[in-house]
Formats: sequence, structure tokens, C-alpha cells
Amino acid sequence: MKKILAISGGVDSMCLLHMYKDNPDTVVAHFNHGTRPSSDEDQLFVERFAAEYNLPFFTKKVLLGPDVSEADARTARYDFLEELANKLNGKIFTAHHLNDLVESIAINLLRGTGWRGLTPFYNTKVERPLLHFSKSKIYHYASKNQIIFRQDPTNNEESYLRNRLRPAVAELIVRQPELAKNIESLYLKQCDLRKNIEQIESTCFPKNDIYPRAPFRELDNLSAEELLRAILDSHDISVTRPQLRDFLDAVRTYNSGKKFNLPKDKLVGFNKTDFML
Repeated sequence: MKKILAISGGVDSMCLLHMYKDNPDTVVAHFNHGTRPSSDEDQLFVERFAAEYNLPFFTKKVLLGPDVSEADARTARYDFLEELANKLNGKIFTAHHLNDLVESIAINLLRGTGWRGLTPFYNTKVERPLLHFSKSKIYHYASKNQIIFRQDPTNNEESYLRNRLRPAVAELIVRQPELAKNIESLYLKQCDLRKNIEQIESTCFPKNDIYPRAPFRELDNLSAEELLRAILDSHDISVTRPQLRDFLDAVRTYNSGKKFNLPKDKLVGFNKTDFML
């Protein structure tokens, strides 16, 4: 399977390219956002190294403009990468690292996203082999291997929340490396949990609002609670953790014909195998 390396020209992605330059399945992909005057220079820089390493090079230029949002730029970039991965029967590889992970989780918490916000890089179509590397280790690798890279001037702009968080996250990872590793470990566990829940959602979430009780009896408490919360979120029903646990207990144990009260005057009815919202 082809490895579609997303290479911007920055230090992270150039280290990723160096690590995979001798792999015969490696393909270099560069998306030119057209957001600043130096975008074309970045493209030529990456193309030069792809040629130096004798690797296939693919690029796409879109004039998104200097005022494009991070979300829109990311969507355009991944549309290109996914299209290329489908065309070449490959998998996308990105250079996201430990600092990126901690920053993204912090941003999602500040924005008040739900539990899925704790898995910002969750995507089964994407590999992130540098996720256990801190930014300082990446710079060390670059120095040791004399890797040339380009600087993105937008990394210093205070208008981006990520840029304002970056120094604090970097200091935390340097001063408390064990805490950073714990965050990474919890993130990986959360990804596994999310994968399990989404697999169950895809098979157990009906359109007629009747839900089977069996999965909640078979799952561990944490997975069952998160699955149940996902169901309630789909109905715009917010509950506290104690209410959620009481509801889970009802789903597992209530006899047929019994009902459970949820917020918003919602009554849940139970039969032997299902419950209805």
C-alpha cells in the first residue's frame, strides 16, 4: 500500500519525509493553499526534495486567499489527500506530533466540544507516526540529520488561538514529560473507545428511535455510558453523570412496561429487548 506523505515543507513534515525517503511505497503530496506569497516557493521546495529522493510527487494549488479559516484550509487539504489516497490505493501519513495533540485537545476543551473532541486526530484513514515525538525531539532529529526546512510565517501570528497556546504547551511538555505521555496514553484509549462506540452506533442506532438493550448489558460501564450519552445527544437531551448512570442502570435492569424519566419531560419506555425515546 502506498504511503501518501503530506509534506508542507516545515520541520515536522520534512523530518517525516526523511524517515520514509527510502521506503519504496512512499509518495510525496503537497497542497498549495495559495494563502501567502511564499506558497509557491514552499511547493517548489518540497518538489525539489521529492526529486532528490527519487520519489513520486503530487501537488494541487487552490487560491484560498489570506483570510481563509483554518477549518476551510484543512478541509481543502484533506479533500486533496483523500482523493490521492483513493487514486493510488494508499494511506495518508501526516507529521502531527505530541505538541499538536496536546494543543488540539486544549483548544477543543476551550471550545466546549463533547467527548469526541478529546480525539482530535481520530481518523482511521490517517497514520500519524510522529505522535509520540515532542516538538523538541523533532528539532533534535532535524539537527542531527541536517534536515533543511521552511518556516511558516503564520506560526507567529497571535490571531490564531493555537499560536497563543503553543508556548504554554511546549513548556508543559518539557517540564512535565510524564504528564504529556499520560495525555497521549489517555488519547489512544479514548480513540479505541470512540471506535468501539461508533461501530455499535452504526449497527444499533435505528431511525425509529427504538434501541436494543443487549449492547448496554454486554459493554463495560464506560463504553455503555458514552454510547448512551451519544443517543441522548442525538435527541438534544443533556444529563448529568449521575443521571446518565441511573439511566444506564434502568436500560440494563428495568422490567418490560416500566418507564424512566429524563429531562425535558421525556419518558423512556421499556420492553423486554428494547427501549424507546
